[in-house]
Order: sequence, then structure tokens, then C-alpha cells
Amino acid sequence: MKILLISTAFNGMTQRIRQELLQSNHTVSVELAISSKHMLEAVALFKPDLIICPFLTKRVPAEIWQNNPCLIVHPGIEGDRGPSSIDWAILQEKNSWGVTLLQASDEMDAGNIWGTANFALHCNYSKSKAYRGEVIRIASKLVGYAVRNVENNTISTRALDYTNKNVKGQLMPKMDQSIRKIDWLLDDTKTVLRKIRCADSCPGVLINIAGQNLYAFGAYQEKELVGPPGNVVATNHDSVCIATIDGAVWIRQFKVKPTNGNKTLKLPASLVLNKFRQPLPTYLPNKDIVNYDLGYLGDEISIEFKGNVAYLHFDFYNGAMDTNQCARLTDAFLSLKDNNDINVIVLMGGDQFWSNGIHLKVIESTENPAEESWKNINAIDDLVQEILLCENKLTVAAIRNNAGAGGAMMALACDKVVVRDGVILNPHYNTMGLYGSEYWTYTLPKRVGQKMADKLTTECLPILASYANKINFSDELFDEDWRKFHCQLESYCKNLAEIVTFPDRILTKKLEREINESIKPLDEYRRQELLYMHECFFDEKSLYHIERKKFVYKEPVLETPKRLAIHRVHQHNLDLEILR
Repeated sequence: MKILLISTAFNGMTQRIRQELLQSNHTVSVELAISSKHMLEAVALFKPDLIICPFLTKRVPAEIWQNNPCLIVHPGIEGDRGPSSIDWAILQEKNSWGVTLLQASDEMDAGNIWGTANFALHCNYSKSKAYRGEVIRIASKLVGYAVRNVENNTISTRALDYTNKNVKGQLMPKMDQSIRKIDWLLDDTKTVLRKIRCADSCPGVLINIAGQNLYAFGAYQEKELVGPPGNVVATNHDSVCIATIDGAVWIRQFKVKPTNGNKTLKLPASLVLNKFRQPLPTYLPNKDIVNYDLGYLGDEISIEFKGNVAYLHFDFYNGAMDTNQCARLTDAFLSLKDNNDINVIVLMGGDQFWSNGIHLKVIESTENPAEESWKNINAIDDLVQEILLCENKLTVAAIRNNAGAGGAMMALACDKVVVRDGVILNPHYNTMGLYGSEYWTYTLPKRVGQKMADKLTTECLPILASYANKINFSDELFDEDWRKFHCQLESYCKNLAEIVTFPDRILTKKLEREINESIKPLDEYRRQELLYMHECFFDEKSLYHIERKKFVYKEPVLETPKRLAIHRVHQHNLDLEILR
């Protein structure tokens, strides 16, 4: 079938649904919902058999849904309606939530229901974690069922019926800041956490710290510290700890409330306060490396031991890694490399992203973005180099969540790469105007071949975990279910660490490294990559500086990229012919 995806952004859900439909041999085109005009043009040009809207914040023009089967993914249980679906579910402490696939109609979220399914909404879930995890997983399944029903002409829908006692959802208003507002003298820690988590990663909760109006994101609980409610009582690397009436919470990110039309960036919390020259309390001890455990929930970097296997977690917000974070992660890796009690080091990434490479927002916020870009790329290269040259341990990249750009390439430095089913990878740099580094010119062709490496890095399209495994980007494809994945991972790593076979594995690894080094030294790959990157960073007219600004400030796009909108490629070619 010809299937058109209309989406506000080419986000994780839209990418996954697109790739799964392509994998099922459908012809798929994407149109970003820039305006009604753009949506109508896309339908006229593509003439789709089915329209799916995975992520949409605008109304679909009536002319489209009245004349085409048009399905909307709504992140709520049956009957739930409104733009703040997951927000209300988290704030009201629902223990389960759902996703509903429905027909577009004149009344928002009230069309005929094509399918719905629920999931457990854990008490520590933020909106972003629920969406990027269970919501996307269920939505992809509901879309798959619907597409097969259309193909087989077995469509079965039902009208929304609020008289049905099984329909638990209802129309809810948009949640504004008056509802999210934190009263530091009345709200306990649990309430503060809910308010911030239900606004993560957008729009955040507006709070005032030391006279500054800031949106707060990424909250987790502090177990020991106390202080005057609403006051900053500690910092730990990028995070800031604020006291509540019965404890304290850590805030990972702040965004200054824009004034006078100025745009601001979501940045590490301590960095934002430092810009206002706020006196901050002394940093807490670096528990994540000193203690070697996961007991201190919330540390960006933490290490978990299971027998002679070490699991290195690096839960950086949105997967971005700034210069300091790269250096800290390198230190953590080196501490494990020197640990004689372990045989295998597993790089786990974070709970929402594995890694997305250098930190573009921190770079943008500095006085000299070119210099900071250079520092950042060298810091992540230093980490990748240590992984590649680790000769006394086996290394495993456990890609549990989406990864992109330098983050996706960083995984390839490990001896083994395992990926969780359903994960989306974007192993390319060109859309940001970059050549790329992280030793990708060595690791990527070695795994997938030069032809496929060129394809991945020039077409700039996402790939599914299953496809990544098929082309040898990864060694193993494990179950999408979170618990099953970790069971499979633990068994796999335990086998790699077996004392009987481990020495032979290490010897094989060393011999392979010696052969590769004799052909072309690692230093030469890095030198050549950084020559290109230096030009990208230090040429003021570089596309990188333009695209970075557009990305971090979320500037609206004027048209859908041709690599996504195949319906516009033909029109583009016709326009060129007319011009000739």
C-alpha cells in the first residue's frame, strides 16, 4: 500500500512506524505538518491508500479525513481526550495508561476507535520516559494491526461510547502552569516529583530560584539531604538539589523563561545557575565512581557488578554528552579497565537514550561554539580510543534505547554490540553539517562493509534494530521487553566472561588489533576525521553552525526534507524541468 505519514516532527515514534512499514514492503512517504496547505499538497501528490498521523499537534484538514482513511495515534486510554494526556495520568498517579488509534474526525480525539491497549505506568515514570518507551511500543503494534486489517479488508471500528462502563477516559483540559505550579511550603517531595515528571520533556515546570524564573526538567529524589524548602542545598556535576518540606529533589535541567521574544535553551541545571553567578553549595562527593554501585539513584554515571561483569551506566539527559561528561565517563571506564576482578565491561547508556553524541545545546550556549565543539569531539574521541585499545577486557555495547550520530558510532568501538528490538539508530552526521568522528571511518566499514557504510552516512535515514542486526551493525538482537532484554544480556555477558574461554577471546582480540594497526594505525583514522571536523567547526559559514542553531532552538522547518517526502521528489524534478 501507499501510506502517508503526517507528523508534527520526525520524532522517535514517526521514525519507528516509518521503518516498520517499509520493512513490511509498503511505500511510505512523510509530510511534516507545517500547515494545512502542506498537508493537502502531500495528499494530492502522493494519493495514499492510508494516512497515519503518529505525532500530531495540529488539526488534520477536514478535506483530508473526509476523503481518506486517516488514523491518529493518541497517547491515552480509550475515551481520553485532550493535549495533555500523559501529563494528567502522571499527576493523578494513574497506575496504568494506554494508547488509542482512532479515525480523524471533526472533534479532536473523538473519532471511531481502531484499536487500544494499556500498559503499566510506574510511579517513577516521567512523561518522556513513558512516551519513548511504552507509548511508542504500543503505538507501533496498533498501527501494524490496522494496516494489516486495511490490507485484508477486515476493518472493524467502534464509536467512542462514554456510556460504556469500560471506557475510563474523559476529556481533559490542557494542563497549564497554574496546575503544575509547585508550592515549596506545602508540596511534599512526592508531589514535587509528579509535577516535574508530568512536564518532562515539555513544557517543564516554572519555578523561581534566587530570583530567576526557570523551567525545571528531569527530577529524581534525594535520599539524605534536607534544607529550607525551595532553596538549593547541593550540586552534583550538572544537577542541582532543591529542598522540599520533607526532603529534597534533584533537578537535571533548567531553561530560563524567555523574555522580550528571546529564545533560551534547556541546559544542565548547574550551568544555568552559574551563568547568573549564583553561589552554589559545595559539590557532593563523586559517588558514581567512588562507590561503584547503583545505590545512589540518579547519578549520571554508575557502575553495577554482577560476578566478573561490570555494567557501566551513563544516563545523560537526552543522550547528549558534553566535554566534562565524556571525560568523567572515560575515567569511569579506565577504573574498570584497571580492575582485575572483572573480565567484561558493558556500556549500558541511559534509560531513555543510549547516546546521541556531542552536546549541541551546551556548545551553543558557550562564547565560542567552535572551540567548545572541538573540545567536545576530542573528549568523546578520547573515550572511544580507550574502548578500542582496551586489550585486557571484552567490551559490550548494550544499546537498550535509541542512539544517533556520534553516539551510535561510539557503540561500534566495543568488541560486541547487542541491541534491543524496536530501538531506532541514526548512524549519520550529515544532517547537522558534519563529517563525523568517533573513529567511525574505521569501525563502521569493518562491521557493515564500505558500501553499506557509505549508504548509512549519506542517505541519513533511521534504521531499525532488526535491520542493524541484519547488516552486522550489531552482533545480537535481543527482546524488546525490558526485563527479557536484561535477562538475555546478563546471560550473554556471563558467557563472554567465562574464565575457561576468556583468555582465548582476549588473545584473538589482541591479534586482530595488531593486524588492523599494521594496515592503518588508529591515530591516522582520528587525524583524518578531525581534519574534516576542524573545517566544519572553524569555518564561520559552515553548514554546521546554521543547522546546530536550527536544531537547538527548534526553528520551524519550511519544507519536509526530500529524503522523507518521496511524493515531493517527483514534483521537485518537474519544477527543475520547467526552470530549464
